[in-house]
Amino acid sequence: MKTWQALYGMIWIVLVEFLLAMTPGGGPVLIYAHMALGVGIIALAWMNFDGIRRTKAPARPKRIAKSTFQLSVSMGILGVLLAGRIGADWGLFGITVYGIILLFHVVNAFAIITQAAATAIAYDMWEEREFEKDSEPGSVPEHPMAAQRRPAAKP
Repeated sequence: MKTWQALYGMIWIVLVEFLLAMTPGGGPVLIYAHMALGVGIIALAWMNFDGIRRTKAPARPKRIAKSTFQLSVSMGILGVLLAGRIGADWGLFGITVYGIILLFHVVNAFAIITQAAATAIAYDMWEEREFEKDSEPGSVPEHPMAAQRRPAAKP
């Protein structure tokens, strides 16, 4: 799989993960699917980070990919704590430690999908050398591949 495909694939996998987590009354099957996808996200985040790290891409996409991997690992740790119901009985003023862990788990999920999108776009722009070509203000140029496929206009 090409690096840009894996980067964009991560966004879609995290989106599916969101949908699994938000499915009401899914039962144990969805919980196990959620955990399996979570492990897959950690592996894909590593693969993406390692793939970008091995290129001459600019430093920013490399740093973003690294932080996405780090966030995915922290999500795994938080997920293990949630699966073990750690802190469910420890609370103060109606707020449990479990609830706080769940909040961090959800916030990290939003951070991962945001970081994954930023990494994919930055890497794709670098790979296509799009950042080297300016466009005119007010215009939205079509993709270069689409322009190359179009037949030449007749004079």
